[in-house]
Amino acid sequence: MNLIHKIEYWGDSHHPKILDMIRILLGLLLVAKGISFLNNAAYLRDLIIENQAIDQPQEVITAIIYYVTYVHLVGGILIFLGLFTRLAAIFQLPIVLGAVFFINIFNSFVNSELWLSIISLGLLVLFIVIGSGPLSLDSFLTGFKNGYEDVADLP
Repeated sequence: MNLIHKIEYWGDSHHPKILDMIRILLGLLLVAKGISFLNNAAYLRDLIIENQAIDQPQEVITAIIYYVTYVHLVGGILIFLGLFTRLAAIFQLPIVLGAVFFINIFNSFVNSELWLSIISLGLLVLFIVIGSGPLSLDSFLTGFKNGYEDVADLP
């Protein structure tokens, strides 16, 4: 059994149900941020432009805006549902790392966005390790947490 399977097995066997509620809230938070970026793309563009160290072409900045917006929307929905949680969290990781180290850290430590980004980063890393948990679509579809061996055995 390789390391990834060992981590996945450990995460699946050590998962209290309260973490599922936290996962659902994190998914809702990410969807809300995605919707706010979708509604106000100019704000996101200004954040990226004012905090970049080197000058990037407009196409690169536009691609970053689309990536951030749609990964927050789709990844937030997947994390909320508990479907492909680890993969969705991995796609969210570069965005939240950028928010912590390149956007929010330059403002101040009393910045509420910085603390929200740090908490989100910690939770994303946590859900990469422990997975989606028993109250998730992954668990329902596989049937392992419910005592079923196959999806065909589900009532």
